[in-house]
Amino acid sequence: MKYYFSFIVFLVFSSFVLGQNLVLDTTNVDNKYREDQFYVSFTYNLLGRKPNGISQNGFSSGFHIGFIRDMPINKNRNIAIGLGLGISTNSYNQNLLISKNIDQNIEYSILDNSVTSFTKNKFSTYQFEIPLEFRWRTSTAIDYNFLRIYSGFKLSYLIYNSSKFKSSEGDILLSNINDFNKFQYGVMINAGYSNINIHFYYALNNIFNSNANIDGEQIGMNAIKIGLIYYIL
Repeated sequence: MKYYFSFIVFLVFSSFVLGQNLVLDTTNVDNKYREDQFYVSFTYNLLGRKPNGISQNGFSSGFHIGFIRDMPINKNRNIAIGLGLGISTNSYNQNLLISKNIDQNIEYSILDNSVTSFTKNKFSTYQFEIPLEFRWRTSTAIDYNFLRIYSGFKLSYLIYNSSKFKSSEGDILLSNINDFNKFQYGVMINAGYSNINIHFYYALNNIFNSNANIDGEQIGMNAIKIGLIYYIL
């Protein structure tokens, strides 16, 4: 985890230095400029709407990268629509055990540290992402350090998932579990100045479908992501 934070600090510092030392070329102004065509985001992943007994442990991270087509909709080009395509990987460390019973069917249970000692228990998702943003900013054709507030909607399609449990008594490794929702969607907002921006995402539907339950209670749970996003021309 310390390496993750060190990398974030390095990126923030680098962005600040680059922003402070940028020399603007006003001899060739592009009046049809576009902003923020690529993005890279690092997030801390939380689980919302958790059933009783389920809790997170360790550090749950996400990495997102993609391309967004910037489409200005006013003369000043500081209001735009952004439509993109990206890919992400997300991990969630928690105490929900995903295993198979004697009939090889997937079942779910809540781990109790006082009963079962384990070193790792997490599930991971790998997704295609389609972000749609309404973009407001204070940019001009010659100003690359500007305030931005981008709000919008993100649709994700699950291409792969896995679950990993490790303990001194044995390991359980599963993949392509059918109980994960293929489509996930939610609202988001990205706001900041220059290259340093905060990213927040709140999923509107559940990570698991109605087949995933514990003692007849649907697991549900949605994803909440908080982190940093970097836009690149």
